[in-house]
Amino acid sequence: MLKKILIGLAVIIVGIQFIPLDRSNPPVTKEIDAPPNVLSILKTSCYDCHSNETNWPWYAYVAPVSFLITSDVSEGRKHVNFTEWDKYDEKKQGKKLEHVADAVGEGWMPLPKYLLLHKDAELDQSKVKVIKDWATAGGEQDGHIRYKKEDKEDEED
Repeated sequence: MLKKILIGLAVIIVGIQFIPLDRSNPPVTKEIDAPPNVLSILKTSCYDCHSNETNWPWYAYVAPVSFLITSDVSEGRKHVNFTEWDKYDEKKQGKKLEHVADAVGEGWMPLPKYLLLHKDAELDQSKVKVIKDWATAGGEQDGHIRYKKEDKEDEED
């Protein structure tokens, strides 16, 4: 009986390897315009899930882990995509930046499960401050603030 169960599990594990998943990196349409220090942090800590420049590690091709990773990347890109920044109008960009400041400031991002295998993505307090200050300022770049909090009163997410 145990042998049949193990054979059945092996067949299932092998079978799920053939379920097709989207691991594509669509073209970058416009990368977020951020200062170099901010962009460096975003690329190290955020881009794998929040850009079209995902680095797909070998284990992203092994089920069932592949299901979790592709789902996280898909959801991450839906929430904010730093390489499709031109697809958001100015108010939406501001709202996205506000969410970035909250998520990083509250420690929700990067996800703890992501940090298990990506220690370099961990944000120390100085990096959190850089991202939070920049995002809270509306993505200030070269003295130009793209978004002011008082502009967002009637907008929806």
